[in-house]
Amino acid sequence: MSKERNRRRILAVAAIMVAAGVLAFLAFGGIGENLVYYWSPSELESSGDKAIGATIRLGGLVEPGSIQHSEDGLTLRFAVTDGEASVPITTKSVPPAMFREGVGVVVEGSVNRAGEFETQRLLVKHDNQYQAPGEGEDLDMAEMMQSMQFEADQKAKEQENVE
Repeated sequence: MSKERNRRRILAVAAIMVAAGVLAFLAFGGIGENLVYYWSPSELESSGDKAIGATIRLGGLVEPGSIQHSEDGLTLRFAVTDGEASVPITTKSVPPAMFREGVGVVVEGSVNRAGEFETQRLLVKHDNQYQAPGEGEDLDMAEMMQSMQFEADQKAKEQENVE
C-alpha cells in the first residue's frame, strides 16, 4: 500500500506543478506586450531607437511657443518638455479645455521612425482645487471666448467627418 500511496502523492504534486505552470504562463506570458511605460522627455530622448513603436505615457509641460494647429484644424502639434529635453507631439484628438502653453500634460502613444510622438490620448494634469480670480483681477473674456469658439469649431469638424 505504501507504493500506491507514494504514486498518488507524486501524481498529485505533478498535477499541481502543471497547473501552476499553466497559471504562471497565462498570468505573465504576454504581460510585456500590455505594459505602458511612463517616461519623461529626457528618458525618452536617451532611450533612442528602443522607444520606437512601444506604447509610452509621456509626461511634461507644453513647451511655450510650440502649439501649432494645422490649416484644416484636425491636427495639433506641440512639444512636451521637462526642462532638459523636448519631444515633438502630433495628435488628431481635441485638446481639453485647459490645454495651453506651460500646462502639465500626459500623452499616451508611440514614437514613429521620424522621431515624432503620435498620440490619440491627451490629458491635462491639474490639481483638484479651484481658485476664483482674486479681487481686482480681470478675467480675459476675449481669450476665454476664443478658446470656447475653437473647441466648438473642432467638435463641428469632427462631427462633419463622422457623417
